[in-house]
Amino acid sequence: MATRPLHLLPRSALLLTGPVDHPDWNYRPLLGRVQQLRFRMILDLLGDTHHRRILEIGYGSGVFLPELARRCDEIHGVDIHPHAGEVTTRLAAYGVAANLAQAGAEDLPYDDGHFDCVVAVSTLECVPRIDDACREIRRVLAPGGTLVMVTPGVSPLWDLALRMTTRVDASLYGDGRQRLRPALDRHFRPAREIAVPRVGGRPVRLYTGLRLEAL
Repeated sequence: MATRPLHLLPRSALLLTGPVDHPDWNYRPLLGRVQQLRFRMILDLLGDTHHRRILEIGYGSGVFLPELARRCDEIHGVDIHPHAGEVTTRLAAYGVAANLAQAGAEDLPYDDGHFDCVVAVSTLECVPRIDDACREIRRVLAPGGTLVMVTPGVSPLWDLALRMTTRVDASLYGDGRQRLRPALDRHFRPAREIAVPRVGGRPVRLYTGLRLEAL
């Protein structure tokens, strides 16, 4: 994966939008490098394609939107928190014209086929009605569109690393990580998969990245 600098919303502009949003983690020593691996995985999966419209599900503080905006003509985002207006203003101060809405992944406020790419970074494992979310993502994707996502591993190593570096317990995910991949397989076919680390298999996996096409 490329190691060029990421175009992220600066730390000073980040807004804490909820209890599971930790945008400052991206700027902490060591932890920040691990966190930013997720963004580099997304960019690797996106490749060199320039998209017409990208939707980020679970944009949080908007930290990744400046980078995604460079990959499309229009950048959109949904999140369940009520701070879309303030995040939009903070992004605009850095030249990013984002179209943000308050909505969950299970009920996306867009027409059929509106996006050619949907991005989700450590988000879908937190969605309770994951099959409904998958159906909605399929609905808003144009023919040939892709879902590009990263999700944390299901392993004692990942849980221990999370607890040691952040004091956050992985129990916050419930069984979402376990339910996610079977749901994705019911609605999408994998076009590409990458893992971090690349060796060692699922027992030591920190993140899985997927580029998926609708069935």
